[in-house]
Amino acid sequence: MADQVLVTEVVLRDGFQDEPLVVPTHEKLRLARALVDAGLTSLEVGSFVAPGKVPQLADTDELVSTLEPGTPATLHTLVFNERGARRAIAAGARSVRFVVSASEGHSVANAGVGTDAALDRLAAAASLLTSAGVALEACIATAFVCPFDGDTDPGRVVAIASRLIGLGARVIHLADTIGAANPSRIRRTVKAVQGLDRPLGLHAHNTYGLAAANVWEALNLGVRRFDSSLGGIGGCPFAPGAAGNAGTDDLVNLFHREGLATGIDVVKLAEIRTQVGITVGHRLESALSAIPAVPAALR
Repeated sequence: MADQVLVTEVVLRDGFQDEPLVVPTHEKLRLARALVDAGLTSLEVGSFVAPGKVPQLADTDELVSTLEPGTPATLHTLVFNERGARRAIAAGARSVRFVVSASEGHSVANAGVGTDAALDRLAAAASLLTSAGVALEACIATAFVCPFDGDTDPGRVVAIASRLIGLGARVIHLADTIGAANPSRIRRTVKAVQGLDRPLGLHAHNTYGLAAANVWEALNLGVRRFDSSLGGIGGCPFAPGAAGNAGTDDLVNLFHREGLATGIDVVKLAEIRTQVGITVGHRLESALSAIPAVPAALR
C-alpha cells in the first residue's frame, strides 16, 4: 500500500475569508458535500470569530450544525477564546483548532492581544471543549516568518507548542502564514518541534512560489498532514503580503506522482475546482486548470 497523506481542505474557511464577496451558505454546504464525495476526510469549514471582524465566516454556526450530523469527515473550526468555544459546543462541533501566533506583531493584529495573553485566554476554552468531548488541535501562525516581526525563532515555536499541548492539543500545525518560508527554515523549525512527540502538520502559502518545495521538505522529515485550499485561493486578512494557500490540486498532483495516497478522486476534485472558480469569479492561483488522472491505487 502507498504511503498515506492526510489533506485538510481549507477553502471553506481560509480560502473564502480573504475574498471580497461573501459566499452564500447554501453554496458552502454544496461544496462541502462535494468535497467529501471526492474523498476528502478532513475539512476546515469556518471560524468562531466575531462576525463583524470576518463577515465571510459569519455563518460558521449554521455550517457546523448542518454538516456535522452524518458527515463522514472531520470538520474543523477555529476557536480563539471562551466565547468561541461556547459557540462551537452549541453548534455541535466535534473538532476545533486553536490558533496562536508565534510572533507578537501578528498576534496583536490577528487576535487583539500578544501571544502570551492569547494562550492564557485559551485555557478556559480548552477546559470547556475537553469537558464537552471536542477534539483539540492547534495551529501556530507565523511559525516561520512574521510580516511585522521578521524571522521567527524555532525555540519560540517550541515553547508555544508546549503550552498548546498542555492545553490538550493532539496535533500541532505549523503555518507559513505569509508564504515567506523556505526549505531550510522548514527543516529547522519542524525538527525542533518534532522533539515534542506530537503529530505535526504544515499549512503552506505560496507567496514566493515555494509551497511545493516546502511541502516536499516537510514530507522528507516525516510530516504527513497538510492544509491546502482548492485553486490556491485565500490568505490572512491580518497579515500584509499574505498570498494564496498551497493549492489542493497542485499538492494532490505532487503526492500522487510521488506514490503517496490521499484517498482523493482527482477527477471529482477538478470538477469542484471549476465550481470554486465560478463562485469567486476570478482566475484561481494554482497552476493547474485540470488534474490528470492517476492509478486508482494512489487515490
